Amino acid sequence: MNSIPVPNRNSATDIDELVYEYGDSLFRMCFLYLKDVHLAEDAVQETFLKVYKNYPQFKGDSDIKTWIMRIAINVCKNYRRSFWWKHVDAAKSLQEIAFSADPESLQDDTLVLEIMKLSPKYKEVILLFYYHDMPIREIARALNIPASTVAVRLKRAREQLKSKLEGWYYDE
Repeated sequence: MNSIPVPNRNSATDIDELVYEYGDSLFRMCFLYLKDVHLAEDAVQETFLKVYKNYPQFKGDSDIKTWIMRIAINVCKNYRRSFWWKHVDAAKSLQEIAFSADPESLQDDTLVLEIMKLSPKYKEVILLFYYHDMPIREIARALNIPASTVAVRLKRAREQLKSKLEGWYYDE
């Protein structure tokens, strides 16, 4: 995992590096969390604004990726708590959304759809562990929960996914 130094407010290139390094993965996480491409774009933009404004408070106790992911998760949670969110159709189809420039990268969206159906506490750990390659300790720091809780949530999420995907992905 590459570590990028905390941005220098006087240098736009430092912020550009953070956007280049983490922009796509933040967008994917926000999209899977919010299930709306436009809200995900807004959440990523708001996340980077908060990173820019609050970098002096970053103590360096964790990796910068962990800190940025925590901000993004909080932004997504705030969106989901809003009055407007309660009026959005959460059952939007993924058919119209391209996850990447390479259409071959996502041939079957069954797994992604099942991950999106998980409760937020399970979805968070799955996204951070598998999609962002964060170790359990970093996930624990990002979510402000014990590492053992992260491990239990990962185990339960895997069990839920396994039961839902039996016959499609798991041959047992």
